[in-house]
Amino acid sequence: MTSTASSTDLRQGQAPHDQRPSWQQRLCRFGYAPAKDAPEGGVRDRLVPPYTRPSPRLWQALGVPPLLAERITRWSGWGGPLLVTLMAGVMRFWNLGSPRAVIFDETYYAKDAWALVHRGFEVNWDKYGKAANDTVLQTHGHLAVPTDPAYVVHPPVGKYVIGLGELIFGFDPFGWRFMTALLGTLSVLLLCRIGRRMFRSTFLGCLAGALMAVDGLHFVMSRTSLLDGVLMFFVLATFGCLVVDRDRSRQRLAAALPAGPDGRVRPDAQVADTFRFGLRPWRWAAGLMLGLAIGTKWNGLYVLAAFCVMTVLWDAGARKVAGARHPYAAALKYDTGLAFLATVPVALVVYLASWTGWILSPADGSGGYYRNWAATDGKGGSWTFLPDWLRSLWHYEHEVYNFHVHLSSPHTYQSNPWSWIVLGRPVSYFYESPAPGADGCPADAGQKCAREVLALGTPLLWWAACFALLYVLWRWAFRRDWRAGAIACGIAAGYLPWFMYQERTIFLFYAVVFLPFLCLAVAMMIGAIVGPPGSSDTRRVIGASAAGVLVLLIAWNFIYFWPLYTGQAIPIDSWRSRMWLDTWV
Repeated sequence: MTSTASSTDLRQGQAPHDQRPSWQQRLCRFGYAPAKDAPEGGVRDRLVPPYTRPSPRLWQALGVPPLLAERITRWSGWGGPLLVTLMAGVMRFWNLGSPRAVIFDETYYAKDAWALVHRGFEVNWDKYGKAANDTVLQTHGHLAVPTDPAYVVHPPVGKYVIGLGELIFGFDPFGWRFMTALLGTLSVLLLCRIGRRMFRSTFLGCLAGALMAVDGLHFVMSRTSLLDGVLMFFVLATFGCLVVDRDRSRQRLAAALPAGPDGRVRPDAQVADTFRFGLRPWRWAAGLMLGLAIGTKWNGLYVLAAFCVMTVLWDAGARKVAGARHPYAAALKYDTGLAFLATVPVALVVYLASWTGWILSPADGSGGYYRNWAATDGKGGSWTFLPDWLRSLWHYEHEVYNFHVHLSSPHTYQSNPWSWIVLGRPVSYFYESPAPGADGCPADAGQKCAREVLALGTPLLWWAACFALLYVLWRWAFRRDWRAGAIACGIAAGYLPWFMYQERTIFLFYAVVFLPFLCLAVAMMIGAIVGPPGSSDTRRVIGASAAGVLVLLIAWNFIYFWPLYTGQAIPIDSWRSRMWLDTWV
């Protein structure tokens, strides 16, 4: 178990306690802790802290021999996350094809994905009339793909991902949900490993992943072929790549610092101010993931901007710990340009490459929507030296931008982002009222049942996350804990931009993008509740008991709402008992 009581980025050269500026002295009453007050440790350990290991007392209490305990500890770094992922995967793939229906926006993305993997661009399905969805289900997807192009407002990456599952398993509910279920399961593994690396604790890493595994919104999005679950995966993968890059680059910096006679690594201003981190393949991998995120939905652009700033600040922090006199100037000189090259141009190239099917489609009117714009309405002008496909694509993107910023058509389930964090207005993806004895409704129900798929986060998890968010903000502001800052950055990148579009038609399920960071925040808060190593036995027992009760309540809450996540038929009274807020109906 790890301590959340001290930051790993302890700074050098602060004013002595009795010479602190008055603002620091005033902030101390709120928990502000200057780095000089933090526990002393070697520079190497502050740059790359070691992973915590279970106390020998724990193994002794469990009767585990030392050799076996060592093996368990060594393998738990992967074994624990894989067990949590297995649990998440079983739940997500169980009866994945149910309900056998085209639910909510699957009516767009499942069919667009099928068209993309067959024609390279989205098509208009109106030839099948209003019963197009029924036709797809009745024919098991064995129907001709239309040829008329369709105007769509999201890039193609997420639909290609969905289409891959359709190619493997067929054009039916299991096929178009397979890849979102797979990415949802893999995102749990990613979060376990990311949390383990950030907190230096296998327990807290696995806890973060387990919390996301039992979140209702993540669960429903993993079992529905919408784009936001795909976007969440690529955003989380980007964050994971940057966290690994942070560790690897700090290891190289620590290796370049001189060691004293006692073998301890010492700060060195010359090294820290001029060190070059060299090739950073994990940062380039982050650029690739960012391109895939933006190629799924455009709000990945906000993530790109936030994460690029975050990773450069991490470099400046590493230089400061290593003894740099001018860490931010050094980061600006040596790190910012390379960080830009590894992310923005790479993301742009990946984004453009994702449009290859549309670009290669005919420009005579039989290809993708607006593919022939440069040769028709776009003739003339001062940009004719550019390729026609690029001018046509730019026009398409401009029209899509206008659509997004002016989208205000009312929808029954739209919600304001202020209400997302408390689950004010979840979205119903599917609802039926089967009669007794039909579609799983008990024959003795006495009245019709309710069968619903509701995109609702596990309430106790999200409400606990409200307090966890306040905790990480306090932790970042007053303890300068980089982990809290990184979590806050992930939440801000996925959440705050929506406040600029409060008049738009937007939905709570967009919040799945920053859900992994909420789970990290809750895990970090639970680590603080348990208490840091060195606490008294009484403190640890009380903390562990309180934390255990919270986790068990969250798990129970997920089980309680399970019928609403899976579309199981339940008596209408049981359904009403689960409508905790009037706005959920």
